Amino acid sequence: MAEQTGKEKTGGGIIETIKTVVYALLIAGIFRTLFYQPFWIPSGSMKETLLIGDFLFVNKMAYGYSYASCPSVIVPRFGINVDSKDICGFLDGENSRFWGGDPERGDVVVFRHPVSGRDYIKRLMGLPGDRIQVTAGQVIINDVPVPQEPSGAFSEVMEFQGSQRQQPRCENGPVGLGASCEKSRMIETLPNGKSFAVLNIGNRPSDNTGIFTVPDGHYFFIGDNRDNSLDSRFARSAGGVGFVPYENLIGRADRIMFSSSGGSMLFFWSWRSDRYFKGIE
Repeated sequence: MAEQTGKEKTGGGIIETIKTVVYALLIAGIFRTLFYQPFWIPSGSMKETLLIGDFLFVNKMAYGYSYASCPSVIVPRFGINVDSKDICGFLDGENSRFWGGDPERGDVVVFRHPVSGRDYIKRLMGLPGDRIQVTAGQVIINDVPVPQEPSGAFSEVMEFQGSQRQQPRCENGPVGLGASCEKSRMIETLPNGKSFAVLNIGNRPSDNTGIFTVPDGHYFFIGDNRDNSLDSRFARSAGGVGFVPYENLIGRADRIMFSSSGGSMLFFWSWRSDRYFKGIE
């Protein structure tokens, strides 16, 4: 048998490398579509439950699958904008899911914005048929106020946070860089017994709303950082999300895997090891 030439060996090696990369991408795509999707927290709308720079995996098995389960690949810097509808759009339009499960009130959920298609993360407060209202910062579900118990203050350093270089909003503000930025903290307990911390900056228009009646097959979401969240309290025309269809749910956030307060996960001095593997309440 004739020996392979150097070119043949090199060509075969390149082909094997390409195959390995393709297989790896296929496996990663299947894993991300069916089981867990990575998600970085880009904003402070869910403080203190989730901080900017928290990294978590979204459990896609919790609610079953719809077109929104297909991953979107959006990298503006390189002009990449592959939406999940481009891949699984044939499943869109019936507001249904395969092996669908019902989310529970109080779940922290990642969902697709009904208009922009971008991934959002908020807390589920209103189920189909519920009447939701916010009065003086207190959520009222089906005419019953959700109990709130004062729990001190949430304090953080006034600094630029995350890759988007956002600055926090403060109840004791304005304060300068490096100073303590504080917000009132309360523990809220839903009718099903689920409790979590919510933050308040002051009196804002979103602290008082009309009554929202959640349509069939839709859900109502609010951020835990109540005065710094564009959510279902706001119409889509005003930058909010309105009512979110069942098929737009991507999955439930269960646990923080990694956390970094810096602009990059490579900045090891900004890693927050106390948040690794922390359960999300």
